Amino acid sequence: MKVLLAGATGAIGLPIVRALQAAGDRVTGIVRSEGGARLIQWLGADTVRADVLDRDVLLQAVVGLRFDAVVHQVTALKKPPTRFAGMRATNDLRIRGTRHLLEAAHAVAASRFVTQSIVVGYGCRDHGSGPLTESAPFGRNGGDRFAPVIEAISSAETQIFDDPDVEGIALRYGLFYGGDIAAITALLRRRRLPVTAWTGTLAFVHHDDAAAATVAGLHRGRPDTAYNIVDDLPVTWRDYATAAAQATGAPVPRPLPARLVRTVAPYFGRVVTEMSIKAANIAAADELGWRPRYPSCAEGIRASLSAGSSTAE
Repeated sequence: MKVLLAGATGAIGLPIVRALQAAGDRVTGIVRSEGGARLIQWLGADTVRADVLDRDVLLQAVVGLRFDAVVHQVTALKKPPTRFAGMRATNDLRIRGTRHLLEAAHAVAASRFVTQSIVVGYGCRDHGSGPLTESAPFGRNGGDRFAPVIEAISSAETQIFDDPDVEGIALRYGLFYGGDIAAITALLRRRRLPVTAWTGTLAFVHHDDAAAATVAGLHRGRPDTAYNIVDDLPVTWRDYATAAAQATGAPVPRPLPARLVRTVAPYFGRVVTEMSIKAANIAAADELGWRPRYPSCAEGIRASLSAGSSTAE
């Protein structure tokens, strides 16, 4: 397939470029800078220069081009957001950016559209002990500070599902990890990665597993369908941080009061002290033929460290 990929230079975008190419797809990445263009071209993909928030420039950039599919992986998250203000740009990309990319999809005659979603869209609360499937309510907010985040995630899905000219597939990823192991290690060694005693579990997914799922969703996803893309084993944030510390030899972080973490980092703090979600990947396994290579974050962390060591050598 010929694929137009938005967000190609991001933490998830780069593994997706490689995974698409390995599957035999031809990739064109949307990039904003010359440096981004050189990186994507070095990987063997093509590029177009545009900002997805600039509708006119984006549509001009794809004039005369044809693609089978558009994949939306654009965020403004260089690192995990700590405050709600850090989500504003990404919220805009999920609302206006999706709208502009849908127009681009029409212009290039793409019949399929895959968008990045996230399990946070189920709501930042305790979802109970049972497995959470895609049939659970999604995109509902309680009118609090999380409302703009939930609305933006929901908007990206709703826009592609409501568009009659594309087959929309939404991938509800867990919390990404793996490609950021160096940054996580640095935070652990400086004792800057806060944890609490909260026992609510979170759904994670390794960057490489997420990339493989994106290819599977692109090729085999049912039109107008969402899929949970998560590890087999949800864990607490404290478990994740402990696994990372043990694997890297960094100090295991000591739990802090939940109220303190929410005060210092309101967005991040609420996710790791109020959300509990055992999202299930059953539909992705049954319909996409996808299973995570790393069933748990402990295995994925070790693999990321090993890959980093091999690269250094």
